[in-house]
Amino acid sequence: MLMPVTAIFAAVTAVLLLLLSLRVSMFRLKYGQGLGVNDDRGFEVAVRTQGNLVEYAPMALILMAVGELNGVGAQWIYWVGMAFVGGRLLHVFGMFNGNGGPHKARLVGTLLTWLSILVMAVLVVWNVIQVRP
Repeated sequence: MLMPVTAIFAAVTAVLLLLLSLRVSMFRLKYGQGLGVNDDRGFEVAVRTQGNLVEYAPMALILMAVGELNGVGAQWIYWVGMAFVGGRLLHVFGMFNGNGGPHKARLVGTLLTWLSILVMAVLVVWNVIQVRP
């Protein structure tokens, strides 16, 4: 079965991950450091921003895929996917502009990420309850 809605959000998330990974790689080349970070705050921020996406994206995408496969309405998955991607973009913006410290965009991005995962989890469970024979 095809999952066109999840596929779009997986592709967008993959591009974001590649961009964040490129930023980390540039710091690694600059400092000749293959593992860990040094005292450069920007380097640490780049690594944690990439890592944060890697921590949250799999669960969000798995929930979207399971929901799509189980028959959760495509409009719900689109809205949750847009909230997730929007939250991730805000988080990136807040991390870079706040230099890893507190920033409103980072806070809103984190909350949108958490909310999108929670909503998708509820939708998946609700769908299973509704469809159960």
